Amino acid sequence: MDSARVLRPMTDDDVPAVLQLNHDHVELLAPMDADRLAVLRGRATRADVIECEGQTAGFVLVFAPGTDYDSENYRWFAERFGDDFLYLDRIVIDDAFRRRGLATAVYDEIEQAAVERGRLVLEVNIDPPNEPSLAFHRGRGFVEVGQLGPAGHRVSLMARSSPPKARDDS
Repeated sequence: MDSARVLRPMTDDDVPAVLQLNHDHVELLAPMDADRLAVLRGRATRADVIECEGQTAGFVLVFAPGTDYDSENYRWFAERFGDDFLYLDRIVIDDAFRRRGLATAVYDEIEQAAVERGRLVLEVNIDPPNEPSLAFHRGRGFVEVGQLGPAGHRVSLMARSSPPKARDDS
């Protein structure tokens, strides 16, 4: 699947669908209303909609270092990695669009964007466990670099280092 045809910038017209997707998966995400989404879109490096067959299949929010994003997880990565990370905050794919290669296409593009920063970082729920997500991320080379949160809402903080950029010695 070609990620160029999967991701597109989120527009105001996408907000109702994005909020519904977030609500449908809120047990794995933080709650979000229209005002919060507007704030996040304003701070995000990328706020994209995932499309499949002309329909909104999901969304993704990505943050670079240096924003005033108030996420405890984002701050944890910023304290440890400085400017050397790209933070994947949320990715949601509607259940009706699973198993179509969308996540792989999205991650291919986001991981490529993270090369300039050295690593892509994110968190995955471990209490309660999100086993499919943990398996997916481990399969892509993400490793746990820490944990945060109380029992019942604990996350694995994961990172995938980017391969070094090719040098041009010409």
